[in-house]
This record gives sequence, C-alpha cells and structure tokens, in this order.
Amino acid sequence: MPALFRTRLKPVIAASAAAALLAATACGGEDELGTLNIDFATYNPLSLVILEHGWLEEELDEHGVDVEWTQSHGSNRANENLRAGNIHIGSTAGSAALLNRAVGADTHTLLIESQPEWSALVTRDGTGIESAEDLEGATVAATLATDPFFFLARTLAEHGLSLDDVEVQSLQHADGRQALDNGDVDAWAGLDPIMASAEVDGAELVYRNVDFNTFSVISAPSDFLENHGEIAQIVVNVYEQARQWAQENPDETAEILAEYAGIDGEVAQRVLSERVSFDIDPVPGEHLHAALEPVGPFFVENGDVDSQEAVDEALEDLFWPDFAEAREATDAEGTEDAADEATITEDEEQ
Repeated sequence: MPALFRTRLKPVIAASAAAALLAATACGGEDELGTLNIDFATYNPLSLVILEHGWLEEELDEHGVDVEWTQSHGSNRANENLRAGNIHIGSTAGSAALLNRAVGADTHTLLIESQPEWSALVTRDGTGIESAEDLEGATVAATLATDPFFFLARTLAEHGLSLDDVEVQSLQHADGRQALDNGDVDAWAGLDPIMASAEVDGAELVYRNVDFNTFSVISAPSDFLENHGEIAQIVVNVYEQARQWAQENPDETAEILAEYAGIDGEVAQRVLSERVSFDIDPVPGEHLHAALEPVGPFFVENGDVDSQEAVDEALEDLFWPDFAEAREATDAEGTEDAADEATITEDEEQ
C-alpha cells in the first residue's frame, strides 16, 4: 500500500475522535434529548423503509423527540459523523464499526441490519483483468475504511498479492464507479446498489466472496446508549418493524431502494433478492464476531491501528446486544407523505 494511504487514515480518525469528546453533549449528557440525529444510507435498505414511512418520527413524537436525518454515502462518513457528534446512530459495515472502536472511538454496535454480499471486485472491458490474480500492477478505486476496501485487501492476500501490488485510488463509492466508467482506473472495489447498477450497464464482477463481506450494522456512542437507552430501544424496535415489513413486502422494499438510490427497479430487485438477507438474527454476537475476526490483522498491516492487541480489545468491547435482545417490533402506521415531511440535513463534506 502506498505510504500516503498507510499514514493518512489514522491521524484523521484520531482527530475526529478528539473532536467527538468536545461534542459529547450532542450525543448524550444528562439533558433531555430534544432531537435524535440518525443516518440513512442506500447500503442500509431498512433505514430507507423507516424514513419513507415516518415510523420513527411517529414513535418518538410521544416522547417529545424530533428526528433529523443525514445521508451517509459510505461507512467512513458515518463513522466520521459519529465521532464528531453529528449523529447519534449510524449505519456502517461491521468492519468499519470495529475499526472505529479500534482507533479510540467509544462506539458500540447495537444491531445487525442485514447480511449483505454488497462488495466485489469490478472491472470493465479492455482492462485485461479476468481474475483477482490479474490485479497486480492495476489501479483500483476504493473507499478507505469501508468493507469494499477491506474486501480488496483480503482478496489480494487470498491470491498471493498485497496492497503494495496495486495502486489504490481513494474515492467515495459513487466516484469509484464513475472512475471505472471513465477509464481512470482498471478496477473498483464496488458497493451495492451502485455496483449492481454498474453490472447492468456492462461492468464485470471478476471476484466475489460472500465471506469477505461483513454484516451491515447500526452503531452509537456509549454515552448516548447510557443516557438515552429508552430512545435507543425505540430505534431498534422500529428497525425490527422495518425488518419484518421488508421480508413481507419485497417488491415495495425494492421500489423504495430504487427511488432513493436512483437506480432501475430491476437493479434494486437484484440487490435485495440475490445479495441481501434480512432473515437473520439481528443480535450482535458470535456470528458477527466470526465475520470480523479475520479483518482485524489488516488494520494493523495497513497501519490504521497500532497493534493487534488494540484490535482484539476493540472486538471484545464492540457489541452492545441488550437492545437487540429486548427488541419488539413497533406497530407504527406512518403516513404516505412522511418522507416529504422528514427533516433531512445535508452532510456538506460528502
């Protein structure tokens, strides 16, 4: 991996973690919570279902709590906003949640949203790349500190290569797809639903491995969970309603994903029917631990975390399963125009 990428990620994360301490009152404290700041993401379909129906606003209204949404365009941005105190609850890949804690963020994973196969290695005609072995010397777009980046690292290692054998272009997911389309890179560590859309448009998935994809998870700072546990439980309960609804209404779920992701309905159907499972145990436990344990050594190898001991300690303390264990699906009715009335704050850095 080029020295630029080895050295710049950790200082950025450390600085954000320090900023989070200064902004602690935004994510907890003894004061009553007036507004819940929560994210939504196209890689988290259940968040879109919740936003579309207005279930969370309905459930929190009786507690006098407003809801403010921010879109996360990648796990890295969700983690940055969690550390900075901009959101109370964020959507990331399991690997990103572990990295966040390993570098000092006092965040915990409280829920598994889904089990996706959301990342693969993507290329286009004319690159000469037909397998993972052909990546040696290639230029690859990837979003640092996200599942696709770690998918790339693990794939290279699996095939006798390393990040030093490729040139990594640090780009946000959508920009990576554009760079591939423009011929600026040879390959892209993709993320659905953007990846599925690229595939329909002719891109090729040259390597897939569902075991290299970690779960889609929901995380929050410990002070928020400690001081506003009742609100956290409501969020988990609303997610449970969304999980059950998505399983019972797959076509409608695909329509919602297509609308928010700006993709064709058939692409959304492909993502949800072939590469996402909501039929899982949402409690963070042994199955999530097993998925995350192989990722940790790459944090150390890449220079993101100082030691394997720090990674092991983070994994030991990452899960906060109480809320998921106590979950009960809400029965919010929602409204047809809920999404139009929702408060959505633009993340200016995305």
